[in-house]
Amino acid sequence: MSSLISLDKINKTYGNKQVLKNINFNIREGEFISFVGESGGGKTTLLRLIAGLEKPTSGAITINNKILNGKNNTARVMFQDARLLPWMTVIDNVTFGNKNKSVRDYALELLQKVELAEKAMSYPEQLSGGQKQRVALARALMSRPKILLLDEPLGALDALTRLKMQRLVAKIVSESNLTTILITHDVQEAVLLADRVVAVKNGHLGLVVDGTRKSDTRKDLTNVIETVQNFILTTSEEIK
Repeated sequence: MSSLISLDKINKTYGNKQVLKNINFNIREGEFISFVGESGGGKTTLLRLIAGLEKPTSGAITINNKILNGKNNTARVMFQDARLLPWMTVIDNVTFGNKNKSVRDYALELLQKVELAEKAMSYPEQLSGGQKQRVALARALMSRPKILLLDEPLGALDALTRLKMQRLVAKIVSESNLTTILITHDVQEAVLLADRVVAVKNGHLGLVVDGTRKSDTRKDLTNVIETVQNFILTTSEEIK
């Protein structure tokens, strides 16, 4: 697989605080990457840079061999908050109100994929938290992005709903061959879903291990989770 996203010597500073420090990393087309770590480590900032919502203080981000300068139009972001418009039906939230038949037909296909076709004419207030996130996922896929950016999208869900959503995300990403980046605090979630798990600590990409997306035996899962957890929780000297 070719490299779709390249991060070259990325630094990001807010005032006197350096949030990201000399980040160098490549993501292959069709790869699922999980960035995991404690709050304030820099992982969400990294996602925002890849989305083109912010610019690095120094360094360059390359998308498909082109320097990113502005919004990344090949990517869509799914946030922890579904951010649905309450006055619009589910299908209108997915299509952003577009009434074109072909657009709405595709939206219905996506709602079928996320198992919500029967809720197409419902309003957000009639949906559960998990259902709202499924609508948000369908909306993110509506423009047929090459890159899906997931910013803690399952963090507010209860345990069983979160497990169902994990399986749904894994299924859709696999079927679509989407290049996917997940930001999460949940080490088990990161390991289960990803091809590679990247532990972000003190602004560095401090540890990169293989996830269990393609080899999810319990032994593999346990070993990888323990490795990542031990790295994140260690109180040793800051990574240089």
